[in-house]
Amino acid sequence: MNVASPEIYRTLAFYLAAVVGALLLSLLVRFLAARFSSGMGRTGRTLLTRLSLPAVFGLGFLALSVFAPVSEKYRNYIDAGVAFFVFFFFIRLFDALLSIWYGRARKAFPMPGVLHNLVLGIMELAVLFIVLKATLKIDLSPILGASAILTMVLGLALQGVLGNILSGASLHFVRSINRGDWVSIGAHEGVVVDTNWRETRILDRASNLIVLPNTVVASERIINYAQPDTRTALFLPFKLSPSAPAGEVLSLLAEAARDCPSVVSDPAPLVYLQSFDEFGVSYLLKFWVTDYAGKHSIITDVGRLAWYKLRRHGIEIAVPAADGLKALSGLADAGAGKAPAAAVVPVQAAKDGAEESFSALMRSSFLRRPKAEGEGDLLVSEDDVRDLAAVVTRAVYAKGEVLFRQGDKGRSAYVVLRGRIRGEIVTQEAGKAYTSSFRVGPGGLFGEMSLFTGMPRTATGVIEDEAILLKIRADDFRPVLAKNPDLAEVIAELVSARNQQNRETLLKIKELSEKDVQAGTNKRTILAYLKRFVGFRREKETEAAETSVLPPED
Repeated sequence: MNVASPEIYRTLAFYLAAVVGALLLSLLVRFLAARFSSGMGRTGRTLLTRLSLPAVFGLGFLALSVFAPVSEKYRNYIDAGVAFFVFFFFIRLFDALLSIWYGRARKAFPMPGVLHNLVLGIMELAVLFIVLKATLKIDLSPILGASAILTMVLGLALQGVLGNILSGASLHFVRSINRGDWVSIGAHEGVVVDTNWRETRILDRASNLIVLPNTVVASERIINYAQPDTRTALFLPFKLSPSAPAGEVLSLLAEAARDCPSVVSDPAPLVYLQSFDEFGVSYLLKFWVTDYAGKHSIITDVGRLAWYKLRRHGIEIAVPAADGLKALSGLADAGAGKAPAAAVVPVQAAKDGAEESFSALMRSSFLRRPKAEGEGDLLVSEDDVRDLAAVVTRAVYAKGEVLFRQGDKGRSAYVVLRGRIRGEIVTQEAGKAYTSSFRVGPGGLFGEMSLFTGMPRTATGVIEDEAILLKIRADDFRPVLAKNPDLAEVIAELVSARNQQNRETLLKIKELSEKDVQAGTNKRTILAYLKRFVGFRREKETEAAETSVLPPED
């Protein structure tokens, strides 16, 4: 029986010691990297993680080649190990540099993790075969033949898995979808929460997780709402009464979309008139958003704003034919002398509305002299206030509606019956914009400066809660001034004093010129405006003044 020579044992011992030492050193390096990774930076962590294994084993085999007391018969094996780990090191170095480049460019690595590791494994296995063939002269034909048969068997058995892997790789390379994108894949819509080598997972609007194999994703129609940018158009159809002026409808619907904070201003909303039929006129409102996740809530907000605007302007939503027939039947009964019991309701509602408007005007600061606490005495009689309450416009406004914008022209003021208005003033100083806000609740007065002075609006008014407002127009206020000749001088004094206090703020509003501020703080200028406003001068002078000075009604 042959007895193994001591040289073999020494060689095996050196090999085993080198491998164990290299493995322990590699684990130690990984442990230290994890422990002190916070001070290394992302690049340092990536290089240390990827290169520690081939570097440690390569140095270990190099140490064996230099210091191990082995014969020439076993030297080739050590040289083969050194060659393999040198190539192994450069493969991992290239992979680490590629990952670092994608990280600095803030791009996702264009390959799923499993496929990435599989490609690296194939490259390293190919290097191993080349080294075995070139250095140790090992015939790999039987191994390769057996591996080809094994590969064919595995390919047939795992063709579904391989199809998912290849489809996933294709999706990643062309960047069809990314994590966080809102997408529509076939019949499914949701946000992409994960995509890997086998499947894509999306979270739908019902908070259900939908798992789609990559082969299914690659074969379906994909709509990515985050590409080419995050702006996505939404559509809201309307069917309105044919008696509504088309130009006014187009303007109101576009305004409703602009008033919604979630709708972007560029591109601007568009409105199309689509068709006429026996049920009404069809319009289509198109607007852009960046938050596709809030699609339904945004459509609801825009629709709600449009409904309030349309109703305030007397534009009715087209009613179904059955409701229309009921209305016609009611008219027929009325013509036959069968007055419905509810026929007196509109008259009573009008009386109640006028009384509520009168109470609101009496509670407000409108036409009252200010004082330190509360509101002062009325500047006109209660009968004048009651007459004014009978002609002012009373309307409901939706939450989020923009009443008017800073810099707009107008000749009206608003008294809050219910709800609340948020005023926003944007001033500029040293090239920077600053926004301040205030709130006006029930009984409060808003926008009176434009009514009294003709100045552009000094604030933007936004309806903060659904509100009922009284709109006091110039034509409503003119009879009050005409019946009270001394009122114009009192108002001019009060308004000029108030604007003098706020002069510094007014000068910082870029929509106001210095001439506007000067006119709004000068008592004589305000008084002259009010006199022209009420028509104290000759007819020609009044007509010329209104043409050149008075802004249009808003």
